[in-house]
Amino acid sequence: MKIISYNVNGIRAALKKGFLDWLQAANPDVICIQETKAHKEQIDVSEIENAGYPYHYWFSAQKKGYSSVAIFCKEKPNHIEYGTGIETMDFEGRNLRVDFDEVSIMSLYLPSGTNLDRLNFKLTYMDEFQAYINQLKQEIPNLVICGDYNICHEEIDIHNPKMKGVSGFLPEERQWIGSFIDSGFIDSYRYLNQGVQEFSWWSYRANARANNKGWRLDYAMVSEPLKDKIARAYILTEAKHSDHCPIALELDI
Repeated sequence: MKIISYNVNGIRAALKKGFLDWLQAANPDVICIQETKAHKEQIDVSEIENAGYPYHYWFSAQKKGYSSVAIFCKEKPNHIEYGTGIETMDFEGRNLRVDFDEVSIMSLYLPSGTNLDRLNFKLTYMDEFQAYINQLKQEIPNLVICGDYNICHEEIDIHNPKMKGVSGFLPEERQWIGSFIDSGFIDSYRYLNQGVQEFSWWSYRANARANNKGWRLDYAMVSEPLKDKIARAYILTEAKHSDHCPIALELDI
């Protein structure tokens, strides 16, 4: 099973940049999308269906043109879970899950801490999310949580490790993602690519992408029971529909 995760920074803009041609060439079984910035009714979904993804699910923020996640599937899932049931998390449309026989896949868009209020919201979200996942894993042990975590874990994951005062690389954020992994997840990319420095996000400023001054903010976290099923994990840096690029995970299931 091939799973891709991609923060598209606006699905409508990405569609105009050849996203569907790229998607058909990449050919994942499931793609988790973050920051669609759209509601389903704003999209011509027939184009997505014609591209080979007849099963597409959308969980959008109450605020139009903001945040929001989606998942496109080639095969029909057994169940779709919209949100977490936690109101403080769900009104911004940040969690969507599809369940198959052997694996459940979540598209996650963790908040960014762009100012103090949003940083406090992010830190609360992280705590609530960890508690939610601790519970969910008891019910669904075979879990893959793909998405934009808006955190670099280790110094190798950021072009300038001296940026310790910037949200996304704060000590408390790094500690949280470390403890999230320790709670029973594998950072699939790092598991198979130890010592390799690649990024998944670049600022639009200062020609950052051309100079490869990036951050690895996007992860495919795989629960421990699926560890032996991880076949490949890689970053698709050539895809340029967004300030992020996609990441991929292949499971032997």
